[in-house]
Amino acid sequence: MSDTLSCDTTQLSLWRSDGAYDYSRELTAQQVNLMEWLLQQVENFLNSLFGEVTGHRLTLPLIIIAGLALIGMVGWYICRTHPGLFVKNRRQTDEMEEETIYGIDFDDEIARAVEKNDYTAAVRWVYLQTLRQLSDTGRIEWQLYKTPTQYVYECRHAAFRELTNHFLRVRYGNFEADEPMYHRLCDLQREVMGRESGQKGGEA
Repeated sequence: MSDTLSCDTTQLSLWRSDGAYDYSRELTAQQVNLMEWLLQQVENFLNSLFGEVTGHRLTLPLIIIAGLALIGMVGWYICRTHPGLFVKNRRQTDEMEEETIYGIDFDDEIARAVEKNDYTAAVRWVYLQTLRQLSDTGRIEWQLYKTPTQYVYECRHAAFRELTNHFLRVRYGNFEADEPMYHRLCDLQREVMGRESGQKGGEA
């Protein structure tokens, strides 16, 4: 008569290796892959619309298209809110060109701008040329960090103030310069430098 209290280790090993007796797996939480879950949900939705075979074929392409659309929307939002990350701003380009008033052939730059009917550029070059002339004659002390308004305080001429105001309207006020304005700035420049040459009247 066999002992019913003894443990048959061989039989236990067989049971443990048999998946049908692996009851602990029901108690263990399965790890959920978010992407797999999302694909499964989309596939189930497509299957309900187009049938199992067609839905399965459409799942991956639609996921790819949706992903590309999402990337495009994010890129569009970043480009709209931070355009400087992708495109060099025109004002930044102008500021780089205005970093110095030395080593520039102003007459040539002005002539080329006028030839192209680019009076916005012509106005800017006339203003910078005026700064250079005032600096050379010692009327202003040109420095990279100074603003146009600071130069107006140094050179207290009504004509220079008007010239500076025109420049500021074009440079920062998005005012479209035209030929009459360009000629007006040239007249003002001659007036300012004429005073510098010895005329004392007209100071404000």
